[in-house]
Amino acid sequence: MSDRSQQSRRPRTTSLPRPRRAVTAVAVMAAALAVAGTLPSSAAQSQGPRDVVRTGMERLVTDDKFPAALVATVDRDGRTRDYTAGVADVRTKAKVPVDGQVRAGSNTKTFTATVILQLVGEGKVRLDAPVERYLPGLIRGEGIDGRDIKVRQLLQHTSGLPNYTDYILESVFGKDRHRYYQPRELLDIALAHKARFAPGAKWEYSNTNYHVAGMIIEKVTGRPLAEQITQRVIDRIGLRHTYFPAVGDENIREPHPKGYHSAEPGAPLKDITKTDPSWMWSAGQLISTPGDLNRFFSALLGGKLLRPAQLAQMRTTVKIPGGPAGQGYGLGLIRTPLSCGGVAWGHGGDTPGYHSYPGVTEDGRAATIVVTANMAPTAKGFTNVEALLDTALCEK
Repeated sequence: MSDRSQQSRRPRTTSLPRPRRAVTAVAVMAAALAVAGTLPSSAAQSQGPRDVVRTGMERLVTDDKFPAALVATVDRDGRTRDYTAGVADVRTKAKVPVDGQVRAGSNTKTFTATVILQLVGEGKVRLDAPVERYLPGLIRGEGIDGRDIKVRQLLQHTSGLPNYTDYILESVFGKDRHRYYQPRELLDIALAHKARFAPGAKWEYSNTNYHVAGMIIEKVTGRPLAEQITQRVIDRIGLRHTYFPAVGDENIREPHPKGYHSAEPGAPLKDITKTDPSWMWSAGQLISTPGDLNRFFSALLGGKLLRPAQLAQMRTTVKIPGGPAGQGYGLGLIRTPLSCGGVAWGHGGDTPGYHSYPGVTEDGRAATIVVTANMAPTAKGFTNVEALLDTALCEK
């Protein structure tokens, strides 16, 4: 939702809108590749991996002024570690809960894409079928026609649908922070604007794509989106601290650090933890923890949620404009090159009060970094978050 051009060239894959920009949160580490960690390499070599991660995390609080940072890692041998820095509440100075719950933002998109691909594997949805087949007569607007948009293009952000969150940013952070939005209402906001481009012509991040994907899930299954994500993903792999908030639920259930928002770097931080997340829906409504996000992406890449054919489709990427070599967007999944070789798979999310950045590797390493502000208090804040993820995954 914030302007990340000052920080790095990665796409923002977030459920949050940005004033006059796509509100995307998390994807890659263009800057991390250049920085290769939050410490100089000589310093990294002189410390153990846990020390390097902890030092980098503490710098996110001391230097980049995030109220709190939470990190969960899994090494090559399957050992898990959790770290915290800063305070959970800037007023009371309460301790940050280990592996505390946070709003996961656009990481929700990967859950939504997973359910769509499960339905593909069951023969209930076709990736290259028009959206019209599942939502007849619904997707219409200036230059917009559901008969021309494929399901695949929704999941890959190549549909050309305008991003509805671009038009409600001011209100969801202000007067409509506690308002409930119906899914159809949000779609209508998007369809009131002309298409960004012809389907398949280019890549551009739009939360509307995943909003429509959520509507397809409900239409095909005849069941609520939250139920399908819960049964097909959360319960299936035992994510004990992840849930889809119920209608009207503005709180975070388990121990959590508060989330903060500032209008721009250096501006005062505002507690924005309590908010109605309905406007994020299938694009960003989930609540999770760093540890659960590691478990989810590891299970997904490990073949525990999708059949091989559908996982291969998910991992087939298109280039993200402006991204570094090797970076790409698949079907709800982002491929990110690492400074130590190989790639990380994940997504990431910005949502009111929280920025989360997970990544997993082919050999079982995993890391998720969370900071408790959705707009960086300093110009390089998110660049350093991404650099720390690279460090956490690359340290021996």
